[in-house]
Formats: sequence, structure tokens, C-alpha cells
Amino acid sequence: MARRRKTDAVYRRRRVVVFGGLIMLILALAAGIWLAIAQPWTDAGAEPAPTSSPKPSASPATETPAPTDTPSPEPTADETPTAVPCQAGDVTVEAVTDADTYPAGALPQLSISLTNTGASDCTIDVGSTTQVFTVSSGSDTWWRSTDCQESPSSMVVTLAAGQTVTSATPLQWDRTRSDVATCDQENRPRAPGGGASYHVAVSIGGFEGAETRQILLY
Repeated sequence: MARRRKTDAVYRRRRVVVFGGLIMLILALAAGIWLAIAQPWTDAGAEPAPTSSPKPSASPATETPAPTDTPSPEPTADETPTAVPCQAGDVTVEAVTDADTYPAGALPQLSISLTNTGASDCTIDVGSTTQVFTVSSGSDTWWRSTDCQESPSSMVVTLAAGQTVTSATPLQWDRTRSDVATCDQENRPRAPGGGASYHVAVSIGGFEGAETRQILLY
């Protein structure tokens, strides 16, 4: 049997159906791609997944230094108190002897004791230049240490408040009468013994002892 030839209208319908299907397929694919990328939906009950973010590092604790005693500044040369010369009212001078009584032939050893009775340190010349020993019997001066003194010297020292010092090396009296004119003589008049009384007076740095020291010679 002869096949009937399809009309042009049938072919047009088929093309419309095919093209329509292709168009729908293309639109569906495009919509799926857009949804995958944009994700325009959210689940109100779901919390967003936490994201890992670096935690800020703790700042190192600042150590507070332990309190320390603040040392007092050392005094400078301008601030350091300077000792002033000793005054007569602050110095006590005394004659010192190694004994009270001397047998025949024993030579008295004489010294000076010096005390700063003031409240502050002071300076004084304690050299042999300023030392004077005088031995007298009544009103008769028998011996004076400066009459035949050799090579006198000065020695300025600081005497602390309340300090007492005594001459380290005693001065010896040879029991003779001194005179500047007889210093080189060996046979000078000798002081009588037999229990004779003599008084030793001293001065140093211009300060005189308030009292004399009595000694007996035999």
C-alpha cells in the first residue's frame, strides 16, 4: 500500500515539540547551576558551621618589679661636712705620767691626754711643734720641753666628738734643769730627790691643761 505523505502541518508540530523540549532542558540546567552557586536559601533553625579563626595570642604579662629600698645619695664633696678647728671649750687636756713616785735614777715618762668634749668633730695640730711640757717645783721652773727641742713637726688630725687620744711616744725628763744655753752640756744641775715634789703642766695646740700632775722624786 502506498504510504501517505505527512502533511507540512504535522512536521511543524513535531519541530515545535522538539524545540520546546530542548528549550525546557536548557532552562532546567541553567536554573540548577544558578541554585548551586548562589544558594539563596537558609535553614532558620540551623546554626552556621563554625569557622576556625586564629585566637588572639595573650599579651605577655607585664612584671611589676618588686619594690626596693632607694639608697640615699652619697654626699658630694660640697655636701660633706668639713671639721672645723677645735675650740678651747670643747677640748680637755691632761698631763699623764707613767708613775706617781720615782726612785733614784728612774726617769719620768711624760705624755698628754686630749679629749674632744664637743658635739662635733674638730681638727687640731698634735705635732711636737705645739706640745709643751713644763716641770716646776713651786714657783721654780726646772724643765721645759721646748728649750732644747730638735726637729719639731706639725700633725693636724681630726678629733672625733667624744674621742680621747694620748701621745703614743712619751717624752722623757732626765731630771735636770733645762736652759737653751746649756742644751749641749752633760753636767747640768740635777733636780733634788729625797721625796721632792714636782708638778707637770702640759699644753697642746694652744690649749693648756686645767690641772698639773704631781710626781715625787727620790
